[in-house]
Amino acid sequence: MTGKATARAHPIQGLVKYHGMRDEQRRYPYHDSISLCTAPTATTTTVEWEPDAPEDTYVIGGEAVEGRGAERIAAVVDEVRERADTDAAVRLESENSFPSNIGFGSSSSGFAAAALALVEAAGLEFDLPEVSTIARLGSSSAARAVTGAYSLLETGLNDADCRSRRLDVGVGDDGFDPEEDLRIVAAHVPAYKETEEAHREAAASHMMDARVAHVQDQLVEMTDALREGDFDRIYGTAEHDSLSLTATTMTGPAGWVYWQPETIAVFNAVRELRESGVDVYFSTDTGASVYVNTRAEHVDEVESRIAEIGVDTDVWEVGGPARVLDAGEALF
Repeated sequence: MTGKATARAHPIQGLVKYHGMRDEQRRYPYHDSISLCTAPTATTTTVEWEPDAPEDTYVIGGEAVEGRGAERIAAVVDEVRERADTDAAVRLESENSFPSNIGFGSSSSGFAAAALALVEAAGLEFDLPEVSTIARLGSSSAARAVTGAYSLLETGLNDADCRSRRLDVGVGDDGFDPEEDLRIVAAHVPAYKETEEAHREAAASHMMDARVAHVQDQLVEMTDALREGDFDRIYGTAEHDSLSLTATTMTGPAGWVYWQPETIAVFNAVRELRESGVDVYFSTDTGASVYVNTRAEHVDEVESRIAEIGVDTDVWEVGGPARVLDAGEALF
């Protein structure tokens, strides 16, 4: 088999997040999760099946990938090999338009783009929910990056159940459209983190059972709020869920605290802005960086206030699903 394809995917911001996996190999999480994709941040990945090559090669940002990173990519590659019934080697190269490993979901867009490019290059005709079951083998969050915008990953014990689907959203009574009017001030707080280890820490916390029970209400609340286009309920729920998730991680065996002083400073600034009448909420995934969710009409004021803290900022919007690019956009 020979074939080449390039795909692009946007990373996710978790809204109702997950930690811990009931099956680490197939990456079945303990419960459902909801996220939105951020744009223009993206990962672009080109793959080519090379039957005559002696082995796979993986390159991210110009550097060869080895160790655990290569193992995770191989899990996705091997799944596509099995489905395509081939033993061909693959060349994979990937580039991010945003920093990696600081809490902005680079693994989600990375594995989403890789899965879609591999499927396309192999000539497999899968819809995006089916591609999400492949991306999930690299990172459960990547499943939601495949379907894009606001997406739900349902848990399960097989690929028929554990796949992502895009959620319907509505326009609020005040005219707020979650897909068009959200602005995300990304506060960059560089502090390297390892998400896989965080999953293990959270699962070992004495608070994990309480979180798994509580998160069911969060999922219902978030789904309803998105359907109603209710800004305060959507992003207020995401803010609360961030605190709940981090409390579970921090109470694992290692007592891992990944927030930095700048992280707390952003939280305090957001709360001060909200008290002054600005529609704004914070959210974090696994890492020290912060997503600051606000409306388009407030974004300049919010970005200015966050920049005063001394952290780098970007302004992002909601991104769509993973997509195949033209041959002219290939990385090699």
